[in-house]
Amino acid sequence: MEYSILSDIGSKRSTNQDYVGTYVNRAGYQLFLLADGMGGHKACNVASKLTVEDLGKLWSETFFDAGTPEATLEIWLRNQVRNENENIASLGKLDEYQGMGTTLEALVIKGNTIVSAHVGDSRTYLMRDGELNKITTDHSLVQELVDAGQITEEEAEVHPNKNIITRSLGQTNEVQADIQALELQAGDIILMNSDGLTNMVSTTEIMEVLEREDLTLDNKSEALIRLANEHGGLDNITVVLIKFEETSEAETQAQEVS
Repeated sequence: MEYSILSDIGSKRSTNQDYVGTYVNRAGYQLFLLADGMGGHKACNVASKLTVEDLGKLWSETFFDAGTPEATLEIWLRNQVRNENENIASLGKLDEYQGMGTTLEALVIKGNTIVSAHVGDSRTYLMRDGELNKITTDHSLVQELVDAGQITEEEAEVHPNKNIITRSLGQTNEVQADIQALELQAGDIILMNSDGLTNMVSTTEIMEVLEREDLTLDNKSEALIRLANEHGGLDNITVVLIKFEETSEAETQAQEVS
């Protein structure tokens, strides 16, 4: 597995409300976290930073290993998201933090399986065999309009209210994360991003960058952020790229023997 993480303030914002990080637990399994914060000037990056650091610390202390069922990881993610929502909501009762909240993309890597947790309108995509598919569903007003058949996906991408989200960490009511597990194949690329990327860069443009064989994974992250800024850079832009490589011949033989 190879990965690249890059965050940029964008062309218009004075602060970066996005926060991103990766953490390894005691069995060597990795968790990727990406959060896009919201709130007043003083609190704009507090919720996102706290969420990533809190969940990252908790993950680093776990012993989940190869024998841990995916269902156990799903329960852990669901419970931690619920608890962190309560933490952010409690802090948001203070005047200086009133109204703050954050989206969250969380991704556990366990062998050739990923377990994803999603809240808000940041996104996780899977690039496979030349196709880029969004594996998360936005928790947003325009997505509800799409689901109700009132507007199309294309109309949603340019809708004036597309930034109104319906679910985030920091709400006073209990927040449920969308949880799913997916099997990966050699050559798959996972893209996690804040909406500062996908509000500026089309799916076609993202695919063209990810398919370029002359670019390293870091180069691809840089190219995506550069495109978002060239198209206006109206928001902070954060990108996580994870590429799954071919299984080596030695690894294959070891699996066959076992």
